Amino acid sequence: MRRRAFIAGLASAAVLPVISPLVARAQRGDRVRRIGVLILDSPEGIAPRMPAFLGALEETGYSLGRNVAIEYRSAEHRYERFPTLAAELVRRQVDVIFAIAGPSSVVAAKEATTSIPIVFAIGEDPVKIGLVASFARPGGNITGITFMSEEIAPRRLQLLHELVPVSSRIGVLFNPSDTSLQAVITDAAAAASAMGLKIESLPAANDHEIDAAFASLMDKQIDAILVYPSLFFFERREQIVTLAARHAVPAIYFDRPFAQAGGLMSYGTDFSDMYRQVGLYIGRIFNGEQVADLPVVRLTKFDFVINRRAARQLGIEVPPVLLAKASEVIE
Repeated sequence: MRRRAFIAGLASAAVLPVISPLVARAQRGDRVRRIGVLILDSPEGIAPRMPAFLGALEETGYSLGRNVAIEYRSAEHRYERFPTLAAELVRRQVDVIFAIAGPSSVVAAKEATTSIPIVFAIGEDPVKIGLVASFARPGGNITGITFMSEEIAPRRLQLLHELVPVSSRIGVLFNPSDTSLQAVITDAAAAASAMGLKIESLPAANDHEIDAAFASLMDKQIDAILVYPSLFFFERREQIVTLAARHAVPAIYFDRPFAQAGGLMSYGTDFSDMYRQVGLYIGRIFNGEQVADLPVVRLTKFDFVINRRAARQLGIEVPPVLLAKASEVIE
């Protein structure tokens, strides 16, 4: 019930940019700061991570319902919509733009304004793709957080191979709508080649294609699956975990909730920490710090979760050395 109430609050924040109690407080001098959030799907999709974001804002003196309002703009999984959505937030004169939907959303925000602060949370190298001048001094009106997924992907592949050493052909489930993943997939293919493994692409951009990807496992002789980061996949984690169990295929995921839902294992960024870092940065900007002086944060905290119950169902004995590496073991 609490989660439903929280999600309802997020949805109302998306529809009503400034509600009447906020206006009343603003007239008394407690100015309302508006955060425009660019997302790929819906506010419900990021709801599990928002408490960390809102908690960090409160640490800096800002809270939703008192002196902060949030406006969500969803691309509805159509990346080409981001320029229009970013321009709309600029016209709304939000105080900061939080771009959470990959480089496409950040580029759209950057092209839409040179004055409104932009804080991003992405998995790519922001210097390499031209978003900022450097990590230490990003310059301009943009900074943010990165978890460098191109470095994480080979590590996931290695962990999967350690658990299932007999696997030689790895299926890569990815969302082809996310064009920023191409570099990550290339790096994973190179890492797989170095390990003597073969990569088989499993593109899926909707529910039917996810089902079809798993249905093709036998024909493609795939031994295990690596699921690439995608908010679309995160929202469909129950479907994906269920299909992996049904087809008895070992899989490694990018976020803890997959393992908690019954997935074999996950390795990835602590996304709650990422949202917390963004919240702290936005609060610091509201308190007068210049965006250009806030260095890009490179996250180094990762979660490795093993679900031993799922392993037993697959007939896999988890090596003690791998258990020792895990930050959490689900029995």
